[in-house]
Amino acid sequence: MEEIKKVIKEMAPEGKIPCVMAFKIAREHGCSIADVGKLCDELKIKIISCQLGCF
Repeated sequence: MEEIKKVIKEMAPEGKIPCVMAFKIAREHGCSIADVGKLCDELKIKIISCQLGCF
């Protein structure tokens, strides 16, 4: 999970990450989108432009 946190931080330099990028991170790292969402919450990173209304 630490590697995923690192990727999230890199993709969200302004504290925001597009939903589509969250899905891409989950797919590339073999984890669920819920896991990525939880990590974003821990890192205080907001998921924006949500495709499904999940965030």
